[in-house]
Amino acid sequence: MSTFDVIVLGSGPGGYVAAIRASQLGFKTAIIEKESLGGVCLNWGCIPTKALLKSAQVFEYLQHADAYGLKAEGVDKDFGAVVSRSRGVADGMSKGVQFLMKKNKIEVINGFGKLKPGKKILVKDNDGKETEYSAEHIIIATGARSRELPSLPQDGKKIIGYREAMSLDKQPKSMIVVGSGAIGIEFAYFYNAMGTEVTVVEFLPSIVPVEDEEVSKQLERSFKKAGVKIMTSAEVTSVDTSGEGVKATVKTKKGEEILQADIVLSAVGIKTNIENIGLEDVGIATDRDKIVVNDYYKTNIPGYYAIGDVTPGQALAHVASAEGILCVEKIAGMHVEPLDYGNIPGCTYCMPEVASVGLTEAQAKEKGFDVKVGKFPFSASGKAKASGNPDGFVKVIFDAKYGEWLGCHMIGAGVTDMIAEAVVARKLETTGHEILKAVHPHPTMSEAVMEAVAAAYGEVIHL
Repeated sequence: MSTFDVIVLGSGPGGYVAAIRASQLGFKTAIIEKESLGGVCLNWGCIPTKALLKSAQVFEYLQHADAYGLKAEGVDKDFGAVVSRSRGVADGMSKGVQFLMKKNKIEVINGFGKLKPGKKILVKDNDGKETEYSAEHIIIATGARSRELPSLPQDGKKIIGYREAMSLDKQPKSMIVVGSGAIGIEFAYFYNAMGTEVTVVEFLPSIVPVEDEEVSKQLERSFKKAGVKIMTSAEVTSVDTSGEGVKATVKTKKGEEILQADIVLSAVGIKTNIENIGLEDVGIATDRDKIVVNDYYKTNIPGYYAIGDVTPGQALAHVASAEGILCVEKIAGMHVEPLDYGNIPGCTYCMPEVASVGLTEAQAKEKGFDVKVGKFPFSASGKAKASGNPDGFVKVIFDAKYGEWLGCHMIGAGVTDMIAEAVVARKLETTGHEILKAVHPHPTMSEAVMEAVAAAYGEVIHL
């Protein structure tokens, strides 16, 4: 039996990052992966979807070249080549993780790992051979997959999840996207931009329902303007796949409606990968499809830890990575503080992009804060106008009493790269006045943050 200090089960952005940090701290480390290094995020999620979205964005630019005083005639797309580029980007990144494993002397074990009592893992490889490994510390990082609803059983052909959505053989003429979280909205944008007729069906009253209400309304306006049909407070109750395409029965406030399309994309959330990995054999506690952990990701059984999507925190790649690092540093005896889940940025990479951190205006008021709210539209930004992206705004929320930055909400071009300013400022307990006095470069999209803060304090110049 091979023995290690740390074994990580799963090589997604939580698992491989935890393994690298463990190796850096001097632990003899191994990582177990049943598919490709990098997990869903790198192979079927964050990275390849961004490649698809970039292709869609470039296609849109070319179609509107005349708006920039340019001519681009006969512009067309090659859907297969777009998908192929995306897969190439993912493959390249996966090879990058392989390099990192070698560089950090981490043993990569290919196969399906099952936890055993006594700090052991039994790994079954593709040939059916079983090998047992042991470690002083075992970190579970098995992630999650597309959740299936009883009314939307995925068949991989007419009712698909995100994996199939990014590798279809041919572009559908029409698509129904069920769910308007980040995954649903990003694919709705991509397919619409590529020329597919897209309808988004959302159960809740607004799309991107976790976002601030004003952001949600702005995104809905932008999507409708782009030709996406939006149905909110609506539920797909059944899908008939017996014909040429699909017929979806949608229950709305006005009654039932039948939608027809080539394909249905189910984007209604995720389901954790905690089945058949030995949790019951070891006695590891779960609650509502999540592994129960403490502030430093210890389970109820000594020597076993869990990070990422299988735990109760936000199911985001950057959260998993932060949890993995924190977990390993605690194991190493370093002084670490628990992760602040109230200061985690969320990003949606459609066009316009959406990014946010902290409380929405409604949440801040519900918590009893007396708030100062500032908003600066990109239509008043010189950089946004010059780049042809005037849609959207930056919205900031401060506690009127102490100046604490309670929340920041952005919608517009490039805002997923801008949100980090608010995250760092909130981490450092920066006040609104300090942001105001920090000189922002002109002309940039990011000066809209300063302008929004100025608006909150009645000092805005360019509005």
